Amino acid sequence: MGTSMSSAAVKGGGLGVPGARRSGPEQRPAVTGGRGRRLGWVWAGVGAVVVSAVGFTLVARAVGERDPVLVLARDVPAGRVLKPGDLRVVEVAADAGVVALEDRAAVLGRRARVPLVAGSFLAPGQVGTSAAFPPKGFSQVALAVEPGGAPPDLARGERVAVLPGPAGAGAVRGEAEEKGASAVAGTVTGVREGESAGGPRVVTVLVETGASRRAAQLERPRVVVLAAEGREAP
Repeated sequence: MGTSMSSAAVKGGGLGVPGARRSGPEQRPAVTGGRGRRLGWVWAGVGAVVVSAVGFTLVARAVGERDPVLVLARDVPAGRVLKPGDLRVVEVAADAGVVALEDRAAVLGRRARVPLVAGSFLAPGQVGTSAAFPPKGFSQVALAVEPGGAPPDLARGERVAVLPGPAGAGAVRGEAEEKGASAVAGTVTGVREGESAGGPRVVTVLVETGASRRAAQLERPRVVVLAAEGREAP
């Protein structure tokens, strides 16, 4: 009797007692995949940071890189020739669909193919072939500018004022004042370096025909770059 109960107790150990822990293989905690999900979220976060950093860099670069381009200063009807006063310059982060400041001389004198609205960007396809250059009412004047008489980076399309050079020691006050009043405003259409080291550069400027003779007679001319939207010479 005692032996049977002991044997039953031993055999009954496999059945378990209420409240007792079981250590069999079937009782091991199942893998839920929580760790894998956490790693997935970590990598997703890293990817988001990288994408955000790249996007910020591209935006910052686009905002930081600004180029001078041409904008219509006033309405220009279709068929009319573009003149210097029709354009102004702004600095924007623009693409290849607009006309850059350095190409200003190339569009002056061309006819508008479509009506151009003030404040809009000028696109290359909006102007046709050159009607006549220089345009009516304007002339080109070539000036021999000595070293130091113009900015070293002077380029086509820039609006400039051409003034007489420093008066000689023998010049009287009245002559100097008369020369100072003869400044001529225009647009640079070409710059050619001197033929020899230290020689004068040849700067070609588009000016109003009425001022072309005065510009050509300036002694030792100096070239001063004006604000793109300015209208008066110094």
